[in-house]
This record gives sequence, structure tokens and C-alpha cells, in this order.
Amino acid sequence: MKFQDFDNANPLSQWSRFCDLLFFDQQIGIWIDISRMNLSSNELAEMEDSFLKAFSHMRELENGAISNQDENRQVGHYWLRDPSIAPNNLIGESIQKEIRDINDFGEKILNGEIINEHGQKFTDVFWIGIGGSGLGPLLIVNSLQEKGKGLNFTFLDNVDPNGIYQKLDLLKDSLSSTLFVVVSKSGGTPEPQIGMDQARKYLTDKGYEWSSRAIAITMNQSALYKKAKDESWLKIFDLPDWVGGRTSIAGAVGLLPIALIGNDINHFLNGCSHMDKITRREKIVDNPAALLASVWFSSGQGKGLRDMVVLPYQDRLEVFSKYLQQLVMESLGKEINRKGQKVNQGLAVYGNKGSTDQHAYVQQLRDGIDNFFVTFIEILEDSKNVPKINKKSPGDYLSGFLQGTRLALSENNRQSITITLNKFDSYSLGALIALFERSVGLYAELIDINAYHQPGVEAGKKAASNILKLQSDIELVLLDQESYSIEQIMKKIPDSSAESIFIILRHLAANNSVYKVNGDWSEPRSLLIKKHN
Repeated sequence: MKFQDFDNANPLSQWSRFCDLLFFDQQIGIWIDISRMNLSSNELAEMEDSFLKAFSHMRELENGAISNQDENRQVGHYWLRDPSIAPNNLIGESIQKEIRDINDFGEKILNGEIINEHGQKFTDVFWIGIGGSGLGPLLIVNSLQEKGKGLNFTFLDNVDPNGIYQKLDLLKDSLSSTLFVVVSKSGGTPEPQIGMDQARKYLTDKGYEWSSRAIAITMNQSALYKKAKDESWLKIFDLPDWVGGRTSIAGAVGLLPIALIGNDINHFLNGCSHMDKITRREKIVDNPAALLASVWFSSGQGKGLRDMVVLPYQDRLEVFSKYLQQLVMESLGKEINRKGQKVNQGLAVYGNKGSTDQHAYVQQLRDGIDNFFVTFIEILEDSKNVPKINKKSPGDYLSGFLQGTRLALSENNRQSITITLNKFDSYSLGALIALFERSVGLYAELIDINAYHQPGVEAGKKAASNILKLQSDIELVLLDQESYSIEQIMKKIPDSSAESIFIILRHLAANNSVYKVNGDWSEPRSLLIKKHN
């Protein structure tokens, strides 16, 4: 396919390029415009063979191949929204059963058929999850919940001591009518375990029981599953081994919040499924995910040399930038390719929302370093509840701000993609999520990396575990109540680091008065540490 090169100085040429490259799907009501990205027709033609291989690999993935070879796992998030494509009937039937169970549970909670031990309806949800187990549900609730409908949600996605108790205290009088949802695939991730332990103690200290209001979302037979089973928790939902956290939103991790805010699970899944169908097309210009992957590859020379700035011009999509940040960066940020070669790949993502960012960093985007491309996201259908003043609605101004920013960037040859949705609901949100999931998968095939594991995250977990072990060792050394320098402590603990010891002692001294430190904190070698009774 031949089309004009990007040339902002030539309106007729640019109009021709816009028309040739514009993608539209009527059922979703979505337009995707890549015409202001520096992709040439020759570059696109050169990618065709690579895309044919990528499409083939995606077919194999959906058919049940071990696509996450580093962890010897299937990659099955596409099956969640269309169980008919699952590689065997057992998986397909289990997915369908889970969807029915979530729908049924949500209806019973909202209708008051499931109540607390005092006969009260549940009013709130305290959601404990990290990464995709927190961001996906947060996106669902922030973008889809209607005022006065469904349960109120509070999210715990960090182990900041102040944050934990601040959020628990927000529940106040609704504590007894709060469901506690704990999401952990393995049941061994420290953050949700810590959050669960703190929430449980807070609840029981107030005189309420835990098990009758606790829900687990976890892998079958995980440590969390066994705990929930042994203690007769209210409900256990499945998080299959073949679904990664960052692509779990079409499973119980995302569907349970949809049910508990009174929205339509099937509408969301149908949006995902329809986008999946059109992103299986093997002609690049007819496949919106392939179009996105092609311009990501072209603009960053296949090396991630440009950041993606996500600007959704819709308050309901404020969390979407953070959601994409994890989906894209955890999937594509890899040191080693599938041939075992060191490549240090990645695609940095940041953003917030529309006109807010125009007054934050768009100044640099237009006039500063040219190391990015923008992805604009707009919704055409405005709220009917907002009146026009002087014949203009806020939506008119918002559209003008988006177009103005897009044009201002183009004037300086700054690249951008524009995604336009006719309206925003659970269907279009599902489609939007599925679009980026497939784009990430295709781009990963182009650069030959495994998009479905996260060795860097695992390395961080291991390092954190080692630090906690070192803290325990330091506390043992100081039990004799003698004074020690950092170097002396280091000599007593094999393979320890003086810097790590300094950082641990600084934290211990700040939070526990039994540890006394003499010396000058600006001169770490001068410090002497002693434990007092």
C-alpha cells in the first residue's frame, strides 16, 4: 500500500495520508489515526514479513502453545473473553463457570442475599492487590462506576504504614459491612500478604470476624487458596496459572469489581472479544493493533528510543495511563531476547489526562527534546447533564484543546497517534484494553522478546527478601547490647554490604527507641550503634 509521507507543511498531502491510514470499526465506534507518525509506506512494506511471523506466533499462543517459555507457561488471557477458543473443553468450561459464579455472587451481594453476620447488606469493598491485581480493578471502578450505584471501593496497593491505616480508617462506620478482597496469584507475594495481615488485625481488633467477609482471588492450590479454604472464607475465585497479573483484567480480577459496581460483565467481555477478532486480521492496515505496533517500532527504530506519552481527554480514563504503563513496560522492558542476546529493550510510558497535562509538560513536548510520541485518547459523546453556555459546552472546549495540542505538536514535527471512541462504556473500555494488549504482543514479536514474564520484578522481590534477612541478622548482632560500627557489623555478617547496613540501621533508629546511634549521620564511618533495653 502506497501513501504520502508525513508532511505537516503540505495540507493536501497530509489529508491524503490521513484518509489512507485512518482505521475505523463501526461496531465499537473507534477511529485510530496514525497519520501524524513518521511511518513511510516503504517502512510498512519492509515490516510485512515480520508481521506475518508475528501473526503466526499469536495464533499459536491462542491455540495453547507454551508461549511464555521462560516460565514454561501458556498465555491464555484471550480465552477469558471467548472461552470457545480455549485449547480444550475443560479450560473453556471452567472459564464459563467462573463468569457465571462472579455474576451470581455480584447479584447476591447487591440484592442483599449475601449479608454480614449482623444481617446487614455489604456496602464497601477493601481491595488488596499489587500491580495488575490493583491497577486493573482501580481502572474498572474509576472509569465505569456510576454515582450511587454498587459498592464503594477502597484500594490498598502499597505497604506504606501510614497509607494502610489512613485507608482503613476511612471505612469508619462501614467497617462491619465491608468485603475484604485479597488478590495474589501465588499467594506468596509479600505486599498483598502484608496488606492482608494488617487489614485482618485492624478488623479483628474492632471486634469483627474476618473469614465471613474475606474473598480470595488466587491460583488453585496456592498458599492463599489453602488458607482461604481452611478458614472458610466467604468466596474464592480462580486466577489461572496461564494468566499474568497485567493481563488479568478479563478474569475475576476485573470482573468481580464490574459485578460489585452493578455494571455489565458480558458487555465488557464482548468489547474485548470483538477487538480480539479484528486484531487477528493479517493485513496490517486492517488491524488496529498492528498499526500501533508498526508505528511504535518505526518511531523508536525497534529499540524503544521514544517514550509514549498517553493523554486521555476524559476524567474516567485518568487511571488508564498508569494501567498502560504497567502493561507496556513490564511486558516490553527486557534485557535478553528469545535468542539469549542482550538487547535491553523497552518502551517508556507516562501520562495523566488531557488538558491537565497541557499545563504541565506539553511545553517540553512541543519545544524541548524530541524523544517521544503522544497517544491522544478522546471520547466524542458528551454528558447530557452539562448545559451549553454561550453556545459552547465543556466538551466543545475539551475537543478544541485536544486538536489544538495535536496541531501545535505537529507544527514542530512532533509525532502523535489519536484514538477516538464514539462513546465510553464497559464495551468500549474492554475494546480499548484488548487493543493495547494485542499491540504489546505484536510489538514483542517484532523485537523477539518474551512479553509474558518479568524477571526484573522477580529480581527485585528476591533482593527485598535478602534485605529483610539482613535486618534480622543485624538485630541478632545487636542483642548483646555492645556498641558496633557499621564495618564491625559487616564483618559479623558474611556477604553483607556496609551501605545496606547503614540504610537498615537508619530506618531501625527512626522507628525504635531501643536502638541508640552515636556519631555524625553525615559521616557514616563515625557511627556507633547499640541496643538498649
